[in-house]
Amino acid sequence: MNCYEAIDLMGDALEGGLAADSCPAFGDHLEECAACRNYLEQLRLTLAALEHLPPRGETSRRRTELIAEFRRQFRRDG
Repeated sequence: MNCYEAIDLMGDALEGGLAADSCPAFGDHLEECAACRNYLEQLRLTLAALEHLPPRGETSRRRTELIAEFRRQFRRDG
């Protein structure tokens, strides 16, 4: 397996959906390729960070307050 093939499988691997027939070659490649191991770890960290974001459409209370204050100031100055 080369790096391009491994990268194509990383999404499936992270989601636990890597096909059984791909697992040995994928694992072997990761053992041999530091670049792909690092890339896979970066993907894991990115996914973990994204899980901490608020759901789409939600906004923080502070953000709402700041926008309202900006609008009040803008009306005063305009």
